[in-house]
Amino acid sequence: MITIHKQSLRDIKKEATALALAEAAFELALDRGLDGFVVEDIVQRAGYSRRTFANHFSCKEEAVAAAAVIFKGAPEEEELVAELSGTASMVDILHQLMRMQFTIEQIKTMRKLVRLSKQSPTLEPYILTIFHQFQKKAQYILNRCSRGRHSEMYTHLLAGAMYGAALPLLDSELNVQFPGDPDEGAPGVITFDQYLKDMFRYLSKGF
Repeated sequence: MITIHKQSLRDIKKEATALALAEAAFELALDRGLDGFVVEDIVQRAGYSRRTFANHFSCKEEAVAAAAVIFKGAPEEEELVAELSGTASMVDILHQLMRMQFTIEQIKTMRKLVRLSKQSPTLEPYILTIFHQFQKKAQYILNRCSRGRHSEMYTHLLAGAMYGAALPLLDSELNVQFPGDPDEGAPGVITFDQYLKDMFRYLSKGF
């Protein structure tokens, strides 16, 4: 039996503070560009002190990028582990996990971050760090669900393949269209749902 660990009140408050700071930083970056504001602007908008900011982030770039990684999916992930551990294939688990982590809104946020990074390259390392965090989280979930059925090398390669396939969604290399985008259904466009289906079909059956 898998125990689901609930967050303490302190952890919830800490996460809420980090989220408020990250969202304020992200909004300022979109409004003014990365060079158009300083940490003081972030704390004023979020309603916290510079000391509080320093407890969560090392710089404004890290705070801006964190807007795409701080999300409320942990309980759902734990439920996924409890429900699917030992019963589903690793690819199926990964598919469901990706849908939890990469909502349409989250992907759009990350795409905005990528566009910001093209104007401000100092943001790029923090975006890569975020992506690595997602991948590590996915591998951790897979290892828990595997219960020794697969080696860590297998789950590492599987998670790496998934996140590598997701990268083109962020930098718009592929013509993938999301719900609500203009000109949906235009020739040559693949929908987000179809992209996910094809990606996991390849992962399941091989290339």
